[in-house]
Amino acid sequence: MSTPDFILALREKIGTDPLWLPGVTAVTTRGDEVLLVRRADDGSWTPVTGIIDPGEEPADAAVRETLEEAGVEAEPVRVARVGVTDVVVYANGDRTQYTDITFGLRWVSGEPHPADGENTEARWFDLDDLPDMTADMRGRVAAALEDGPTTFGWSGA
Repeated sequence: MSTPDFILALREKIGTDPLWLPGVTAVTTRGDEVLLVRRADDGSWTPVTGIIDPGEEPADAAVRETLEEAGVEAEPVRVARVGVTDVVVYANGDRTQYTDITFGLRWVSGEPHPADGENTEARWFDLDDLPDMTADMRGRVAAALEDGPTTFGWSGA
């Protein structure tokens, strides 16, 4: 799924003005592998990312986005990092900035594939052999791989 309907409705009202949105990064691991996707818009490798729907629990959004984008079922293990992205300017001039909640997830089932058109590839990478990624994305992956407390507030739905 590309741009959610609620954002399109907001954009009708505010045009390309900056929009502050909550988002998730889902760093899914399977043993010594991490799930990454190659974005269709710029060709970069990243963990699964996405926008939290209105009223949706953030951990549920990470699970949903992983299934929607890569066809992989995963369960949340922990909140790994909370941060703010730089301003993103899209090709149509829309400006957005995200509060990103990075989750560590554990693989449950499924083999990765580009499931929804947002990505051109989805695959497992050995943790010792990751592709080129931005420093920010590497930081999100590193944070998710650290030991830490379990996820709080997850509805488990």
